[in-house]
Amino acid sequence: MTQRLHPALAIALPVVSVVALLGVWQAMVDWRGIPPIYLPAPTAIFAAMVEMTRDGSMPVALAFTMLRILVGFLIAAVAGITIGVLMGMSRITAAIADPWIAALYPLPKISLIPLLIIWMGTGESYKIAISAISAFFPIVMSTYAAVLRVDDGLIKAARDLGANRRQIQLKVVIPAAIPQIASGLDLGMGVTIILVVAAEMIGGSSQSGMGFLLINAGQVMETEQVFACLVVMAIAGAAIVKFQQWIDRLAAPWAHGR
Repeated sequence: MTQRLHPALAIALPVVSVVALLGVWQAMVDWRGIPPIYLPAPTAIFAAMVEMTRDGSMPVALAFTMLRILVGFLIAAVAGITIGVLMGMSRITAAIADPWIAALYPLPKISLIPLLIIWMGTGESYKIAISAISAFFPIVMSTYAAVLRVDDGLIKAARDLGANRRQIQLKVVIPAAIPQIASGLDLGMGVTIILVVAAEMIGGSSQSGMGFLLINAGQVMETEQVFACLVVMAIAGAAIVKFQQWIDRLAAPWAHGR
């Protein structure tokens, strides 16, 4: 069992590590005289973030990207959990769906981008589709495995107490599977963020989103803006992960033991 840190220490350690890294970074750039086009100083990156926030390009791009991520992820979550639960509870459904999922799951989802562009163009439907597809497979696989791994003792105990099949599914199987389903949701979100930004970079006709902002800054050698985009995406991603962890603790507090 891992030892829990004091709350103040748990907050202080990440802050100290980030400040120390930025300090070393700034000192190295100043000392070595590294040209900003290769590695800008943290102060220059911060200035670029402030400027891009003032002119509105960063907030608008981030809003478009987050919307695409969330819409696609919600579609994937509903479809993935539903199909995963059905597969775990029905041998017929599992026999039909398992070969398709097993064949498509290892396929690199980024390889679908050219096909989706041909079918849908480079508008919103294409970006939401790649978001949903990329999140769907980790979610459905985790849900399916979670349902299969529910302790048989729990099911037998519920049956002995007079629970019918529907009650067992809704009140025993699904609650017991929630922690592993949550892990699939976390994994699906991480993959979705990556693929949505990649889709924005490749299919940028809409000229919106963090991916477009990132590739556009790179094309004109604005390295400070490139780093600013990366920093904002990292912060947004961390915020999403922390929010998911909070939701996980609310949905299944027994799985965290605290």
